[in-house]
Amino acid sequence: MASTLYSLDHLSQFDKRELVQELWSGYGEIVRLTNELGEKQSVILKKISAVSTANHPRGWNTSNSHSRKLKSYQVEIEFYKKWSIKCNNACRVPLYFDSSLEENNIQLLIEDLDQSGFSRRKSSLSYREAKVVLRWLAHFHATFMNIEPKGLWKEGTYWHLETRPDELEAMPNGELKKNAKDIATCLKQADFQTIVHGDAKLANFCFNEDLTEVAAVDFQYVGGGCGMKDLVYLIGSCLTEKECGQYESEILDFYFLELKSALKLTNGTIEFDALEQEWRALYPFAWADFSRFLLGWSPMHQKLNGYALKNTKKALQQMS
Repeated sequence: MASTLYSLDHLSQFDKRELVQELWSGYGEIVRLTNELGEKQSVILKKISAVSTANHPRGWNTSNSHSRKLKSYQVEIEFYKKWSIKCNNACRVPLYFDSSLEENNIQLLIEDLDQSGFSRRKSSLSYREAKVVLRWLAHFHATFMNIEPKGLWKEGTYWHLETRPDELEAMPNGELKKNAKDIATCLKQADFQTIVHGDAKLANFCFNEDLTEVAAVDFQYVGGGCGMKDLVYLIGSCLTEKECGQYESEILDFYFLELKSALKLTNGTIEFDALEQEWRALYPFAWADFSRFLLGWSPMHQKLNGYALKNTKKALQQMS
């Protein structure tokens, strides 16, 4: 339960308002509210205006896009209300305080991670620095391994095929488009499923001062899935094309080592060797799945680099 102080009904006692960022496609804003009287206290308020006149920066202003976006905010509130309490310090997320879901006005009030010691943001990481985020991801996946994502997206990630028919149609014809459904099915029907963050890019991670601890935000696309989808999206956002290839073995080894350690604490009945074998084999499929989305959504995107396309080719070869 939210305290009386940290509730939507008592926001008037916060006397300072600071814009943190505007939401994607003009759907609202994230603001920091601070009470500077006595001991300084602050919270984060996410305000969504659920209107269909949003302006997508890449032109995807469709009914599919609007419906998906609205559901994503509802899912995020559900995650904070009912699921976030399961996350420990190894996969730190903001504390939930309060929320409201009205017809055209959605609000979410959560902990200010800056005030809690996670004030650093990074636009890139070295492989050594990236380990702290890989560790977070492994512990998050272990926490929710083989748990049904009730109230969340049945299939997590913002790019999964069932919610992206417009982008699939826009793709150029070729082997990837031809095999898109089968690639998605391989990931969706994996024996081992977890709950994925769904938008695990570097911009959604907040670090402490010396980069030894990290917390994650933005759970609009959290839901069921293979953990490799989060992994490829994460490393593609924080490492260069060269580093992704150079450190591929180390990245996978470190992630699975952390996942094994975390599962011993959260779910010791999981047959880990079988899980690791399956997910390693699905690693190139996760790259192919994300590349499929980018080729339809933004075919000149920088993440469609040689490393992503090499793994996509590998997945297609295995399909044939």
